[in-house]
Parts: sequence; structure tokens; C-alpha cells
Amino acid sequence: MNTMKKEQKEEVKHEMNNTANRSTDFPSHPTEEAVVENPWERLRSFTDARIGLGRAGVSVPTKHLMNFQLAHAKAQDAVRTPLNTDELIQHLKTQDWNPSDTVHKLHSHAKDRPEYLQRPDYGRMLDADSVDTLTHYRQESNEGYDLAFAIVDGLSAFAIEENITPFLSTLIPQLTSTKQQSTPWKIAPLCVVEQGRVAIGDHIGELLNAKCVVVLVGERPGLSSPDSMGLYLTWAPKTGLTDAYRNCISNIRMAGMSYADASYKAMYLLTEARVMKLSGVNLKDRTGDEVLEHDSKDNNFLIS
Repeated sequence: MNTMKKEQKEEVKHEMNNTANRSTDFPSHPTEEAVVENPWERLRSFTDARIGLGRAGVSVPTKHLMNFQLAHAKAQDAVRTPLNTDELIQHLKTQDWNPSDTVHKLHSHAKDRPEYLQRPDYGRMLDADSVDTLTHYRQESNEGYDLAFAIVDGLSAFAIEENITPFLSTLIPQLTSTKQQSTPWKIAPLCVVEQGRVAIGDHIGELLNAKCVVVLVGERPGLSSPDSMGLYLTWAPKTGLTDAYRNCISNIRMAGMSYADASYKAMYLLTEARVMKLSGVNLKDRTGDEVLEHDSKDNNFLIS
């Protein structure tokens, strides 16, 4: 009996020694050691795309999962958060580049955010009060305009709040300067629209008797760009036009297309639209043609 107890004690002692030895083999940072790095990780410095994240077991590493959840939350906030139109209008009125002391506050046919999201068609038309506002203004002023700007919350009010002032402060002075062009643009009072979509600019341009309309709208937020603003240009705007009649400049933001580059493209498109009296698929953006890496005068890549 004593011999058996002695053997059991020896076995327990041996097991304890083995356990102690194994504990020294554990990594000092278990979470870091558990992550298997991806060889593409270094490419992430060139893009916001979620590539080369590595893995932890069969799953995504915790830090990348949490970053994804944060980006998703920001995208949801961008869609749901309302635009502070009163504060924006007051801010716009104080800007030196603003072409008029008047800034129109307008609203689409969608009465609230849920209806706006469920009925995209309601966001393309002004409500009755907004129609009356523009109709009355046009009758009182009895003027026509070369260009109207519609500032629309769209699917990201945050994009408008972040980008509208720096972008317009770059673009509008070029449009109204005699140094930039022989005939400056006559610009209608700015319009700020709640619960609007791109096509609502056609309704606004038609009511203001503007030759051209530019819609600046908060774009649908992505998981790396909740603050992206888009520009849509239409010559001879009227209700019922399709996207084929519009030109688009997308991803205007600090981390995307710079305000200077977007203004340069917008000036080119506006100038060409004014000369050709059209927009959309028949108006091509040639601002990048000079960067082609060959000296051939033939633009057909099929011909060597």
C-alpha cells in the first residue's frame, strides 16, 4: 500500500513538473502570436480596401473585425443623421464667394427619412411649398440664370457638411471671374434641399429658368468613405431626364478627389457644356487625356 502511494506521489510530482515546463512555452503576447499575417499586408498602405488582413484561426483578427464594425456604424450614421440645414444656410450666407444674399431652403416630396429611403421617387421632386417658393422668386426677380446649384443631403448629410464649403469656395470664384473666362457665369441663389436625390436638381433648374444645374449630393456611404460627395451636371434641366443626360464627378472629399481636381474637372465640363449646349453621354471628360503614356496622335488603341 505504501509503495502504491509513493508511486502515485511520484506521478503527480512528475505531471506538475511537466505542466510548469509547458507554461514557459506560452507566447508572451498570445493575441499577437495567434494572428497569421498575410503577405499582402504591405499593399494596404496603397488602398483603403480590406486586403491582406491575415487570420486568427479560421476567422478575421479581432482588431480588423472591430474596425469593420466601426466603419459600418459610421456608414449607418451617415445615412440616418439629418442635415442641419438652418446652420448650413446661415454659414453659406456669410461666404464672400456666395453669388447672392438669398439661399433657398427646399424640401423634397418625401416628408421624412423613412419615407425618403422607402420611396426614392419622392426624393426626385420638390414638395408643393418648395415649388411655390421658387416660382414666387422667379416671378419677383424675372431673371434667367446660366447656372443653378442644388446642395442636397442625399444619403450622407455628413458629406455635405464636410465638403460643400471648401469645394464651392474653390469652384464659384472661377465661374464668376473675368480672368478665368471672357463671359462669367450668372449664378442663381444657392438651394439647400432636404431629403433629396440627384434628379431633384432638374426640377430646381427648370423652375429657376437656369441653362445648367449642378447638384452636389451626399453619396451612398461605403465602408471606407462615409463622407463622399458627388457632383452631377445637367444642361437644359427639366423634370423627367434620365442619368444619360448627366455628367458625374464622384468621391469629392479630403481622402478622395481633391477640391482642386474636382473643380478643374467641373470647370472643363461646364465650359464644354456651354459651348456644345449638351451634357451626359455626349459630353466626354477629356481632362485626363494628356496623361496617356504614348506620343501617338491616334487615340485608337487597336491601331499600333
